[in-house]
Amino acid sequence: MKQVLVALMALGVMAGGALAAAPTEAQKAEFYKTCMGIAQDNALCTCKADAAMTLIDSEFMALVIASMKGKSPPEDSYKAYNAYVAKSNQVCKPNY
Repeated sequence: MKQVLVALMALGVMAGGALAAAPTEAQKAEFYKTCMGIAQDNALCTCKADAAMTLIDSEFMALVIASMKGKSPPEDSYKAYNAYVAKSNQVCKPNY
């Protein structure tokens, strides 16, 4: 778990060293809508949308939403993307 947090913090440092902007409510709504289109699971999509608001910044949220819509994450973001997915699964699907 600490490694995931370190990876996510490193992403923030690589993104400019300053505190990054939190995801917006509009992004959260888009995340939820996209998730429901894929999973059709209200509890899971609500949890994942809530978790994303605290795990990633707005720039990375855009990358996650694009990935959910079928776009591959940039190669240099794979590690951070996989860390985010693992952490959100740990939060929302503890026995996954």
